[in-house]
Amino acid sequence: MATQAPAASACIAAPGGVHGRSGFCEATRTFRSLRPPVPLPPKDAPLSFTAFAFSLLPSSPPPEHPALLDAATGEAVPFPAFQRQVRALAGALRSRLGLRRGDVAFVLAPARLDVPVLYLALLSFGAVVSPANPALTAAEVALLVALSKASVAFAVSSTAAKVPAGLPTVLLDSDQFRSFLRPEGGGEGLPPETVAVRQSETAAIQYSSGTTGRVKAAALSHRNFIAMAAGSHALSPKPRHGGCDRMLLSAPMFHSLGFYFALKAVALGQTTVLVTDAVARRGVKGVVEAAERWAVTEMTASPPVVMAMAKEPCVLQTLGRVVCGGAPLPTTAAERFRRRFPNVDLCMGYGSTEAGGISLMIGREECNRIGSAGRVSENTEVKIVDHVTGKPLSVGQKGELLVRGPAVMNGYVGDDEANASTFDSEGWLKTGDLCYIDQDGFLFVVDRLKELIKYKGYQVPPAELELVLQALPEVVDAAVMPYPHEEAGQIPIALVVKQAGSKVTEAEIMDHVAKRVAPYKKIRKVLFVDSIPKSPAGKILRRQLANYAQFSALSRL
Repeated sequence: MATQAPAASACIAAPGGVHGRSGFCEATRTFRSLRPPVPLPPKDAPLSFTAFAFSLLPSSPPPEHPALLDAATGEAVPFPAFQRQVRALAGALRSRLGLRRGDVAFVLAPARLDVPVLYLALLSFGAVVSPANPALTAAEVALLVALSKASVAFAVSSTAAKVPAGLPTVLLDSDQFRSFLRPEGGGEGLPPETVAVRQSETAAIQYSSGTTGRVKAAALSHRNFIAMAAGSHALSPKPRHGGCDRMLLSAPMFHSLGFYFALKAVALGQTTVLVTDAVARRGVKGVVEAAERWAVTEMTASPPVVMAMAKEPCVLQTLGRVVCGGAPLPTTAAERFRRRFPNVDLCMGYGSTEAGGISLMIGREECNRIGSAGRVSENTEVKIVDHVTGKPLSVGQKGELLVRGPAVMNGYVGDDEANASTFDSEGWLKTGDLCYIDQDGFLFVVDRLKELIKYKGYQVPPAELELVLQALPEVVDAAVMPYPHEEAGQIPIALVVKQAGSKVTEAEIMDHVAKRVAPYKKIRKVLFVDSIPKSPAGKILRRQLANYAQFSALSRL
């Protein structure tokens, strides 16, 4: 597991050593956050994330203020009832199921009102939450269960059959579980406060391919989530329209972004409006209608949702902030969104399962920096290094991004080899992303290092070409992938989804790109496809792109 060092202490001690606009420190060759430092609880103080989040809430939250709201049905759970349910469930899980601190609970369920309750209850007494995509196959689920060493599973009737035989399973849609949520279900006899949870203990196990292709189990500590929530609490803008914030959570709660936002909303006293399956099945239209119906002030949105929102007829009078991450958003799409919603801050962010939130835009001035991923998060230190020599780079220079800070994971569970390749000897986490930081401290993510196309010794970033392709009005979506070539090594080819009825040709698309990039970056072949495979967060599933090529006439290349 990695060790973490305090951020930029040498910079603070070096007069004139930190560039005031970029955050670059000459003494340490690192970039420190331009945000004001956010105080955190002492590291050695016993504190679960649940106890920390509840400590930030008013002692008597307004009974009419919902903690959770189902976007489809309107069913709501007020904050006082939410806190009672968490405490009752924590007690029931300990007294009736025998769960203990350190036990891993595998969660395989769609978005439901009781999922955040389950997360907070498990965290309150030191059990480990390990959520997974309910759409996974039984074989995929078995792999994740083995990686996490889960001792119990929580599922619903439609997903329970995917859980490996022999693993005790509790159904969230059962009378048994519903009884756990009531005080008489056994929760009041064993208050979670009696369990001393160390902040360094694992709070969640989330699944990631990291900087390699195989799935790994990332262990996130209570301290990781406390640090991120403390930053959000200190730096989040106040509601624009008075009253309480309502946040539409369209990101899946098994995904690292959705998981954190579900926890963060509690610490901020926000109402989490859940996009349940009934809404999600209607696609972007359902999400936008939910935002309109429930007068949300903030929402999460993947790049495809942001692009579609700009085209949907809607009136979002209360919406003040859209947090977008998970994949690059084309500049043209961001500009189109801003024209459509001039009073909404489109906040781009960048992070990972392993490192938490590395950067985010805060406020209108930062949101105007289209194309960037915002400024480095509070209490976080990063550096850009040459990915061949490891030499630290300066402002405006492209290299691999390394990060260090309180939000960085403990490490991968049971995988010393992956930990050794992911962390260096000083505790820096290698992101595997090619980035640079400009003179004003804004971070720009160029591409994944492992996804760079090697053309005649040149490095071609697929994401850069995808943004160029998506600027064409005739192009709905695009992905760029490498294809083996005898002379060049690899050549860039584009998979393109055309607008319905468009007559744009391969030659026109290739010419459009050629006029805007260096000669070695030119697209050498275009394949027209019906869709681009993407994750729930909108990230291109690059390993699946090869399936398209197998059935296409690429032999002519």
